[in-house]
Amino acid sequence: MFETRGGAGWPDRLCPAAMDAIAATPDHAPRDAPKDVITVEHLTKRYGATLAVDDIGFAVPAGGTVGLLGGNGAGKTTTIALMLGILIPTTGTIRILGHDMARDRFAALARMNFSSPYVALPSRLSVAENLRVYGHLYDVPHIERRIAELADDLELGEFLHRPAGQLSAGQKTRVALAKALINRPAVLLLDEPTASLDPDTGDWVRGLLERYRAESGCTILLASHNMAEVERLCDDVLMLKRGRVVDRGSPADLLARYGRDDLVEVFLDIARDRRQAVELVA
Repeated sequence: MFETRGGAGWPDRLCPAAMDAIAATPDHAPRDAPKDVITVEHLTKRYGATLAVDDIGFAVPAGGTVGLLGGNGAGKTTTIALMLGILIPTTGTIRILGHDMARDRFAALARMNFSSPYVALPSRLSVAENLRVYGHLYDVPHIERRIAELADDLELGEFLHRPAGQLSAGQKTRVALAKALINRPAVLLLDEPTASLDPDTGDWVRGLLERYRAESGCTILLASHNMAEVERLCDDVLMLKRGRVVDRGSPADLLARYGRDDLVEVFLDIARDRRQAVELVA
């Protein structure tokens, strides 16, 4: 279970202070906004004797896409939860859009959003009702127009008025992405954004994310097990193992460093501690 701030559940419920922050925060970044939109330093999350995240640090520049790559239990989802302020770090700092997430996270959250196919939306509400609720939470202007845009972009029309609990896994993934884009976020945190999608749908969803980043200048942090997705979308990749960053670089840099043709083999080299063998062969 996640340790939460300000109440149980995912996402952290928006309180009146959050609503004030959303209302007071402009839709555009200030002129003196930092070059690195996300800065993580010495981030650690400990559960008793278990280190879920072990002293990691990284920065994501404005408009960049950074991938978190690692096996199950490597710390990817925990890192995202820490960045959202849902989990409290044991030590370390997180700054997003110039805001310290330990002190004024709501000012940043107003311009962020998050997607995961593994986090269920209220099942009795229809897709449109769910999007409307989130739209009002973020004070999205012309909400019905925005819902119609997202329904068109993500092909939600045929089930827009169906209860969320009656959707297929792939449909839920698309609705989760619509929710994540409802407020046109400046920072987008994505946990397996194309899970359960067929290859064709996954391809055009990745294209949609590329277009959104190009048009909006959005900064993206992506956790994924889809290696082709990481190669296509990410400028930089953090390789995680047992909560630590064990390597990083652009997809091309990692392929060259490990002497591999695709990231699947790089992933396996790291997971199975095969890098030394690869270096000896080279």
